[in-house]
Amino acid sequence: MTILEKTIQDNASENDHLRKLVKRLSDEDLRTPRAAGWTVSALLAHLAFWDQRAITLIEKWKKEGISASPIDVEVVNEVTRRLCLAIEPREAAQLAITLANEIDQVITDLNPEMVEAILTKGTTVKLNRADHRRTHLGEIEKELQEKGS
Repeated sequence: MTILEKTIQDNASENDHLRKLVKRLSDEDLRTPRAAGWTVSALLAHLAFWDQRAITLIEKWKKEGISASPIDVEVVNEVTRRLCLAIEPREAAQLAITLANEIDQVITDLNPEMVEAILTKGTTVKLNRADHRRTHLGEIEKELQEKGS
């Protein structure tokens, strides 16, 4: 199995995990407060933001070639937190699913040369979206389990 095939498989698995989790979340669950002023829905919007960034950069790189795109992750997360909180909870959850589907398809459609270029030069975009999803979905599930939801 190639790196890309494994990545596609991992992404699909966590995409399924995301869809199943969102389906069972109540509106109250989506509004559940989390650490540092986040909510469950804002965390889902956070996932959507990072998937949209990856989509945008990959599409740009297809046209212009890969160039540096440095980012201060901590600052971006802090800046976007308020924006993520402003999105209606159910819309944030749906946006996470929509953009997960989109980035997974973008990655599936990449040719081997582009995959290699991203892995070596486009390191601010992770083709493996599963790790980020798995981390945050696990946090959400743990939080809701402790809450008794």
